[in-house]
Amino acid sequence: MFKDRKEAGNLLASELSYLKDNSVIVAIPRGGVVIGAEVAKELKLPLTIIVPRKIGAPDNPELAIGAVAGEGSTFLNERIIKTLGVTNEYLTEEIRHQVEEIKRREKSYLRGKKSLSVEDKIAILVDDGLATGATATVAVRALKEQNPEKVILAVPVAPEESKLMLGKEADEVIVLQTPAMFYAVGQFYQFFEQTTDEEVKDLLEEFN
Repeated sequence: MFKDRKEAGNLLASELSYLKDNSVIVAIPRGGVVIGAEVAKELKLPLTIIVPRKIGAPDNPELAIGAVAGEGSTFLNERIIKTLGVTNEYLTEEIRHQVEEIKRREKSYLRGKKSLSVEDKIAILVDDGLATGATATVAVRALKEQNPEKVILAVPVAPEESKLMLGKEADEVIVLQTPAMFYAVGQFYQFFEQTTDEEVKDLLEEFN
C-alpha cells in the first residue's frame, strides 16, 4: 500500500530515472497530475496533461461503453455496445460532445496555455493507477497520433489483465504493483482524497 499519491510518484520516478533526455511527462487529471508532478520534479522534466473522457451508455451515463481523448481517438467496448444496441448516430454525437468537454477542461486546467507537444519525444503517460484501462488505452492512442519517439505508460498499481491489455497499446508499460485481488485503485493508498481542479491548475502552473 502507498501512503499517498506523492509517495507513489516518488517511487515511480525511481523506476523512470533512466528516462531523462527528450522526455515529457503526460498526466491524466485529476489524481494523475499529483503523480506526474512528483515524477517531473524528480527527473527535472516538463509536465503536461491529456484528458480522456468516458463515453456513457444511453440512459445510463455512468456505464462506460468506451472512452475518447485528443481530437477524437476512441476506445469502444464492442461487446457492450452490441448488447445495448447502441446506434452509430449516438456514438458520433456522444464522441463529439466529449471532445468539446476535453477541450474545455484542457483550457481550464492549463489556464489558456497550450499543452506541450510530444512529437519526436518520449511521452511518459502517468496516472494514479489503472482499473479497466479504457481511459489509459485511449490516451496512449491519442499520444501516438502526435508522432512521439515512443509512448511509455507508468502507473503505481494495476491489475495484471489491464497491464497486459496496455502492453498491446504502449511501447512500454511500467507498473509497480499488480495485486491479484483488485477492486479499485483507491484500496492501495492509505490516503486517497479526491484531487481538486484547483490543485491540478496549481501543480501545472509550476511547470509552465
